[in-house]
Amino acid sequence: MKFEAILFDCDGVLVDSEPITNGVLREMLAEAGWALSPEECLRIFIGKMVRSEAARIERHTGRPLTDEWMAAFYARRNAALEQQLTAIEHIHSAVERVHAHHGGRIACASGADRYKVEMQLAKVGLAPYFAGRIFSGHEMPATKPAPDVYLAAAAALQAAPTRCAVVEDTVTGVTAGVAAGATVFAYAPLDDGAALRAAGADHVFRSMAELPALLGC
Repeated sequence: MKFEAILFDCDGVLVDSEPITNGVLREMLAEAGWALSPEECLRIFIGKMVRSEAARIERHTGRPLTDEWMAAFYARRNAALEQQLTAIEHIHSAVERVHAHHGGRIACASGADRYKVEMQLAKVGLAPYFAGRIFSGHEMPATKPAPDVYLAAAAALQAAPTRCAVVEDTVTGVTAGVAAGATVFAYAPLDDGAALRAAGADHVFRSMAELPALLGC
């Protein structure tokens, strides 16, 4: 298929942020009384808004998930990302090639808050490729796994969702891309991507160096 637009997730696709963000979250949950292993924390929260698991957090900590706690989490998360964040391997050359091939018709459609997305893209030098085409699930009626953020990105690029490719790395994100009607390419550098295929991914790949060719660029 010749795609009209390419829609990228951010965390875990463009930037290697998930271990950093989940490390901060795990530390703060432990301080609140809920001890999790790194693997458990990733399994529960990867690809999701923290608030989407509020009931579970409150059940395990015995205290409400307040705006003050969330503000403290965002502050600590952002500080850690500013210090430690790196780009996904090979993503600069992949995005440059996809951007050129599609005449700039690419977007970043993330479930994260806008500040985080824009800060991360700026830090790793990818912001120019997505200027004016960044979409946050926090600003939609519903965030991933709902398709809203991908539908908004496709509409802004005047592309039919069914003629878009989505690049994702989590079951939550793949589910959103599938619900939007897009063709989903799932990045799975650490395993065979079976869970991503089960969620509806059309293609699974292990390195961003493979992505331009998979997209026909």
